[in-house]
Amino acid sequence: MIKSLLVKDFALIENILVEFTDGLNIITGETGAGKSILVGALGLLIGERASSEVIRKGATKSIVEGIFLIKQNPKLIGILSENEIEFEDEIIIRREISQKGNRIFINDSPVNLQIIKEIGDLLVDMHGQHAHQSLLDNQKHIEFLDQFLDSTDTLVEYKNQLAIMNQKKKDLANYIKKDKEIREKIELYQFQRREIINANLHIGEDVSTENELNILENSEYLFNTTKAIAELVYDGEDSIFDKLAWVEKEIESLAKIDPSFEIQLKEIQSALNSVEEVANFSRNYNSKIDLNPNDVELVRNRFSEITTIKKKYKMSIEELLLYKEDIHDQIQNAENYRKIMDDLIGDIIDLRFTLGDLAFEISQQRKKAAEKLIPKIQDALSELGMPDAKFQINITQNEINSPNTIIYDGDNFDYFENGFDLVEFLISTNLGEDLKPLAKIASGGEISRVMLAFKSAAAEKDSIPILIFDEIDTGISGRIGEKVAKKMKNLGKSHQVLAITHLPQIASFGNSHFSINKENENGRVVSKIRKLSENERIIEIAKLLGGEKLSDSAIENAKELLNIATKS
Repeated sequence: MIKSLLVKDFALIENILVEFTDGLNIITGETGAGKSILVGALGLLIGERASSEVIRKGATKSIVEGIFLIKQNPKLIGILSENEIEFEDEIIIRREISQKGNRIFINDSPVNLQIIKEIGDLLVDMHGQHAHQSLLDNQKHIEFLDQFLDSTDTLVEYKNQLAIMNQKKKDLANYIKKDKEIREKIELYQFQRREIINANLHIGEDVSTENELNILENSEYLFNTTKAIAELVYDGEDSIFDKLAWVEKEIESLAKIDPSFEIQLKEIQSALNSVEEVANFSRNYNSKIDLNPNDVELVRNRFSEITTIKKKYKMSIEELLLYKEDIHDQIQNAENYRKIMDDLIGDIIDLRFTLGDLAFEISQQRKKAAEKLIPKIQDALSELGMPDAKFQINITQNEINSPNTIIYDGDNFDYFENGFDLVEFLISTNLGEDLKPLAKIASGGEISRVMLAFKSAAAEKDSIPILIFDEIDTGISGRIGEKVAKKMKNLGKSHQVLAITHLPQIASFGNSHFSINKENENGRVVSKIRKLSENERIIEIAKLLGGEKLSDSAIENAKELLNIATKS
C-alpha cells in the first residue's frame, strides 16, 4: 500500500502531504481543484514520463515522493535486489523534475525510468476515466481471462518453446542468408583456391626466386669476374698471393733483428690467409656457374608467375596461403550450411507440433476458466444494477493454410505469444437483447461497471495491492453509484483503493475521506488537501448532493448516506 504522498511545486500544488489508510480512500473536490493533478503526481511514481511544464511558476523544480509498503511482494523484492537497492518493509520513490531534466530515486539510490515502471506495474493499477477502455480492445481480453487460469505452467512452457522456435527461425533465416551469399561466390572461391594451389607457393619464395633470377641473368659476368679474381689473387703468375708471400719472408727476417716487427708479421700472415680464402671462394663459385640460357628462362617465368598472382590479389605469399585456407573453410561451410538448415527445419516442424499440443491444452484451461468467470461477472453486474445482463466469452482459433503456423491434430493454426486462441467478451445489458462485443456498449456508465465487475471477480487473484479509480463513475446515477460504492469498499478489503469521485453515494462509503480545494495565497491559486473528520465529511457529502449552499435536507441526506454506508 501507499502510506503517504508528498507533492511540492507541482502545477497548482505548492506543498501537500497526504497520509492514506487501508481500505477505500475517497478523494473529492470541486472541478479544477487539483484532483487530476494529484493523480498525475502519483503517475510519476509508477513510471509515467515527466515534463518540465509541471513545475510550479517561480520554483526551480517539482518533487513527488511516495512511501510504499512492499511486504510479501516477491517479484518487486526481486527487482530491488537485482538492482542492488537496499530496502526493508517499505520503499521511498522520489521524482525530481527540473528544467535540466528529471531524477529518480528509490531509497535515495538513483534509478532509471524503466525500473520504477516495472515496480509501478507491480504496485499500482490505475483506472482513469478512459482507462477502462482497454476492455473494449478484444486484444486485451485474453489477458483478463488468463488471470483466472488455475495454473500458468502450461502457458509458461508454451512461451518457452515459442521462444526456442523463434530463435531457431532467426537462426534459419541467418543461415539462409549466409548460404545465399556463399553460393553466389562459390564458383569464384573454387577458382581462386585452384589458382593459388596451382601456383604452388612457398613462404619466402618470391625473395629467393628474385635473388636466383638476378644471379642467373648476370651469370656470364659472374663467371668471368670470379675467374679473373682467382687468377689475380692466387692462380696467375706474379699474383697478389706471391707478392704477399715475399713480403712475409722479408718481415720475418726483420723480426729476427727487431722483435717489434712481430705484429706486422702476424698482420701479413692474416692477409695471406684472407687472399687465399678469396681465391678459393672465387674458384669454387666459378666452377658451379651454369651458362645454360634455359635455366634463366625457367626462373624468369617462375618469378613472373609469383609477381602476377601477388599483384592480382594484392596480397603477400603468406596472405595468399592464409586466404586459400579461409576460402576452403567458406566452401566447407557452404556444404555444412545445408545440413544445419535441414536440421533447423526439422526442429521447427517438431516445435510447431509441440506448440500446437500446448496451445490446445491452454485453450482447454481457458474454457474452464471462462466457465468459472462468466457467472462471477454476471453476479457482479447484477449487484451493480444490471440484473438482466448476460455475459459470454468466445474462444476461437484461426485455421489457415500457411507454413508459418503451429499444428494441432493435423491442422494449421495461426498462433500468438500466448497460444492460438482468439478471446472476445460479449455482453447483453438488457433483457431480450443479443450478445454483442463490449465495444458496442454505448454507455460509459455500463462500461465502468463491467470493468468494476472484472476487478471484483479478479480481486482474489490480483496481486497488485493498490487500485486507483479516477472518476470512473462518470455516467452513473446515484442509485447505481451506491452499488458501485459497495463493490469498491469490498475491494478495499483485499486492496488499498483510492477513488476520486463526484458522487455522494460513493463518497459516503470511504474508510477515509480527503478533500481537495483551491485557495488564494499571496495573489496565487494553490491546491490544498486535508483528511476530513466525520462532521466535515457530512458537509462535504452534502455539498456533493446540493451544491455550495447547504440546506438542512442536504445535511440530513448526507447523514443518511453515511449511516447506510456504515451498516453495509
